Amino acid sequence: MIGILKKNWFLIGIIIVIIAAHVEPSIGLKGGPLKPEITVSFLAVFIIFFNSGLSLKTEELTHAVLQVKLHLFIQSFTLILVPFLMYLLTESLKSSPINEWLLKGLQVVGCMPPPVSSAVILTKTVGGNEAAAIFNSAFGSFLGIIFTPVLLLYYLGSSGSVPFLAVFSKLSVTVVVPLILGQMCRHFMKNWLARTHIPFGQISSAILLLIIYTTFCDTFSHKDIEIDELSLITIVFMVFLIQCALLLLSFYLTTRRGTGFAPADTVAAIFCATHKSLTLGIPMLKIIFSSHPRLSVISIPLLIYHPTQILLGGLIVPQVRGWMLSTQKSRHIHGRPHYHSFI
Repeated sequence: MIGILKKNWFLIGIIIVIIAAHVEPSIGLKGGPLKPEITVSFLAVFIIFFNSGLSLKTEELTHAVLQVKLHLFIQSFTLILVPFLMYLLTESLKSSPINEWLLKGLQVVGCMPPPVSSAVILTKTVGGNEAAAIFNSAFGSFLGIIFTPVLLLYYLGSSGSVPFLAVFSKLSVTVVVPLILGQMCRHFMKNWLARTHIPFGQISSAILLLIIYTTFCDTFSHKDIEIDELSLITIVFMVFLIQCALLLLSFYLTTRRGTGFAPADTVAAIFCATHKSLTLGIPMLKIIFSSHPRLSVISIPLLIYHPTQILLGGLIVPQVRGWMLSTQKSRHIHGRPHYHSFI
């Protein structure tokens, strides 16, 4: 039991902070004891991205830089195709009884960049192209700083209420600057960091819990906001189906004849192109929609997507590994690719 709790502490933490926010939302409100307008909006977000810059092993990325075709596929899939497909889905469900702000949250998920950790871990576990996964997760995070706000403002139609230049100015101060500072510090502290093994992931996750807590404090302070159980259950089910569909689509596109992708490349592609970042996503939403009364409702699908992608990814690891090994063996014997489905 202790082992399970340690392994899933972040998911348990999300539940605890949401309950705590519901019990006493005044603690995390603007002007409250936590002073989230300072501690969260600037300090917490700054620390998260400084932490990302400090932990990012840029020296490892040089091994994968030349795989331009694979990088183009992954980044185009996750930052162009997925947002567009999510737009088509949410538009088709506009007349349904599903809560409109949860549907907007699905669009938010589609606009997010790939995560720095989960896609890399799963690719490494399978034995896929880890270098490409590292490069695309890191490069996608940097691209997300530029593209994600643009996509959110475009698809959610908030450009009229959100000052575009102000958003990017705040993003520059709280996201770009700490990332660069983190990379600069890493250059001088590389040997020390290698010896100390600082738990960067756990630090970012703990700070992220604070951001989630204050976000829900703000929501629960608005008594008029209600989410029906049917909408919530439907969104959970839809998130699962969306992830399955994206995994299958990315697998299909990277295994067609003539693509030139090795089985190990396909493994990196299906995880990097379909996973979305919660660590980058929540702080960005906090910046872009800082005064929006339904910010936490919009963020719910992303909170659901994060654990689902990890659990689903973990479940399919044996099938993906089996497919990759059998395909590599077939290619070695016949001298050409012969693809099998891992489904």
